[in-house]
Amino acid sequence: MSNSKGRFGVHGGQYIPETLMNAVIELEEAYNHYKDDPVFNKELTDLYNEYAGRPSCLYYAKKMTRDLGGAKIYLKREDLNHTGSHKINNVLGQALLAKKMGKTRLIAETGAGQHGVATATAAALLGMECVVFMGEEDTKRQALNVYRMRLLGSQVIPVKTGTATLKDAVSEAMREWTSRINDTHYCLGSVMGPHPFPTIVRDFQAVISREIKHQIMEKEARLPDVVMACVGGGSNAIGTFYHFIEDKNVKLIGCEAAGRGIDTFETAATISTGRLGIFHGMKSYFCQDKYGQIAPVYSISAGLDYPGIGPEHAWLHDTGRAEYVPVTDEEAVNAFEYLSRTEGIIPAIESAHAIAHAMKIAPAYDKDKIIVITISGRGDKDCAAIARYRGEDIYE
Repeated sequence: MSNSKGRFGVHGGQYIPETLMNAVIELEEAYNHYKDDPVFNKELTDLYNEYAGRPSCLYYAKKMTRDLGGAKIYLKREDLNHTGSHKINNVLGQALLAKKMGKTRLIAETGAGQHGVATATAAALLGMECVVFMGEEDTKRQALNVYRMRLLGSQVIPVKTGTATLKDAVSEAMREWTSRINDTHYCLGSVMGPHPFPTIVRDFQAVISREIKHQIMEKEARLPDVVMACVGGGSNAIGTFYHFIEDKNVKLIGCEAAGRGIDTFETAATISTGRLGIFHGMKSYFCQDKYGQIAPVYSISAGLDYPGIGPEHAWLHDTGRAEYVPVTDEEAVNAFEYLSRTEGIIPAIESAHAIAHAMKIAPAYDKDKIIVITISGRGDKDCAAIARYRGEDIYE
């Protein structure tokens, strides 16, 4: 699927300055050494099970299934992980790897703040210094997560350049890494960036699909018909898809943030509106203006507010193995409220994008069909923003 240079079809690669090349080579060598190391894997599994609370449960959403009147719906509850999202899966893996490499400092970018909180958490646990870059706009939208990161002992640096959102935080973190390669590991939060990041992050997140496969066989004695997740950069989605890629009868659906609609400029639906380009060290699809400049993107969800998509997703789209659909703010907010009322589960607004699409397609399926949706995170962090969207001003 990917060759040694981290290519997924034409996508991926290492489009980085010479100053970062050594760091990336060092990381790749360390990862190749430790990924099959039984001691490393036992340590990581222990952290997953004892600290993060894995395996996360696969929950049969009985009321949602009955209400929609079609396929049986199961929810993969990544929201139940320690720190409240799937981000901890990748961070524990990378932080442990960094520690083995002799690094003492972690840096990270964050959008909604969940990856930043997870990185700050792992740094506290493993006794490492931590600096998180976050777009100034996002620090306002996600003030609670900024406080959590600082509480965990991390420094949070608001990024004021560009649109002051996720893409600018990534750029700033890459700049910082260039200046302090010796003691610092850049803990990238999604399946993007230069090789080997898309592969490393995918491998750590693939625990999601590995568990789904095992759990659904126990519950239903067969594989699901559809597996779906929200997609920004795409780490929870690739984690959800990975162990099903070879199972051609399982349909894979990624739900992108369409913002105010794919026919407007206020959108972040890369597959629907983007085209091939090179940015943040990789070749993939990006939202661009007519001059090829990376376009400002918009979504109510700070975590999906990224102008590109991971190279493996771009390849799954090219080959037709996965389908990517746009979901608007309005649809996501409706789904956020729907799941809260129907199942008593408040999902992250990111995950609500996947719920929204499931609400559309589930009724068309027969009752013996199975849809699995990954709930990538919990929605506490979004309550104030959604209330504002609905015209109610609540304090964090």
